[in-house]
Amino acid sequence: MTTTSLRLALFQPDIPQNAGTMIRMAACLGITVDIVEPAAFDVSDRHFRRSGMDYLERAAVARHDSFRAFEDWRQAEGRRLVLAETDGATALPDFAFQPGDIVMVGRESAGVTSDVRAAAEASLHIPMQPGLRSINVALAAAMVMGEALRQTSGFFRRDETDHEPAPPR
Repeated sequence: MTTTSLRLALFQPDIPQNAGTMIRMAACLGITVDIVEPAAFDVSDRHFRRSGMDYLERAAVARHDSFRAFEDWRQAEGRRLVLAETDGATALPDFAFQPGDIVMVGRESAGVTSDVRAAAEASLHIPMQPGLRSINVALAAAMVMGEALRQTSGFFRRDETDHEPAPPR
């Protein structure tokens, strides 16, 4: 399986359906997922398995016992940590992604902790209509990773995939 150098990190995910959806998306796009424990559910959770379907077995997933373990690994790899938050400093369209970036999304219930915020080199937000709180974390992750792949030329070309292109309409 081919993967891009971009990664998606899930910080202590607490809704199994969202985590499964993000892992399914990552499998399809060749993005490795880092899960920063503790998660609020077991990977055998039926909602997690249902939303990820058979893509979970095809996904590249790395688990980290804690944020400290993740951060030690990340620093050793020399990768930039970019937070996707509702109150991030930079609007998504104005952010310049780099190959090797790790985009982290927080818990649905509480976001990320202050030590995670302090460790991040950048934070971004998706501009939204005034008065609305947030986009579902799985949808936000898809939007951010799509833009990151576009900027870093990380999308697969049809000739790189193992399936036939769709017939013309």
